[in-house]
Amino acid sequence: MAIKKPSKKHMREAGQGYLFMGPALLTIGVFILLPIIYAVILSFQKVNLLGGISEFVGIDNFVRISDDFRAGIALRNTAFYVAVVVPVQTLLALILAACLNARIKGTNLFRVIFFLPTLTSSAVLALIFMFMYNNQNGLVNQFLSTIGLPTYNWLGDPSVALIAIMIMNIWATAPFYMVIYLAGLKDVPESLYEAAELDGASAFQKFRYITVPMLRPITSFVVIMGIIGTFQLFDQSYIFSGGTGGPDNSTLTIVLLIYQYAFNTYDQMGYAAALAFLLAVIILAATLIQRKFQKDEQVY
Repeated sequence: MAIKKPSKKHMREAGQGYLFMGPALLTIGVFILLPIIYAVILSFQKVNLLGGISEFVGIDNFVRISDDFRAGIALRNTAFYVAVVVPVQTLLALILAACLNARIKGTNLFRVIFFLPTLTSSAVLALIFMFMYNNQNGLVNQFLSTIGLPTYNWLGDPSVALIAIMIMNIWATAPFYMVIYLAGLKDVPESLYEAAELDGASAFQKFRYITVPMLRPITSFVVIMGIIGTFQLFDQSYIFSGGTGGPDNSTLTIVLLIYQYAFNTYDQMGYAAALAFLLAVIILAATLIQRKFQKDEQVY
């Protein structure tokens, strides 16, 4: 069968389309694709940024990861952080969205109040929480002491330092995902809730058997976005520990470790690129596993 040649009109329209897409494609290519390719190339080399010297070392950088005890600590800290923060922030966002979706007085005001933490810069947020976590006169310890609970050295105790960052990030990120859930709740047919009320279902039963199942595709998206975001924890850990990942490596994350190897000594950029490549593979694997468990992408 002969192949039909595109007409001049179709070619002109296609050319106009690519012309309009040109700036976006150029930006993606220069600032995303090229750095990714360059990082992959660096991961197979030993690089000295100051001297401008590079040497091909094959997979030596990847082999070194298995022998690096700080890389193991960073991976464990990051995995623990992801395993706690993602489920908690997802559940909290769903509960907040369900509450705000109810027909109660002052809903619009509460939406604004709940969303305010998301608008705050992460660096500013970290500084505010460092003041609140202060061991001597911090608001958190004062509150715990007032209600008779034990106080903690949130910034200096290795057993609670990472938990302090978790609490801060859950409080700051849950409202963002709450807005996504609110958008999804608008597509849930009201007739389902009316039918459940006729059958005598309680508010909790309607939430469990209608809201949660109908929002499964939204939950899948929220979890995937949460996994990608939490695996890249850096700025709060850097600010809380002064860039060291302390105390006793308790707040050391994989991204902070990459930063330390890349820019603290300037002669381990290749190894830092290998760690970044490993992180990308872990995030991709976690995302694919999540998508495997949630194949239904349709919002009813």
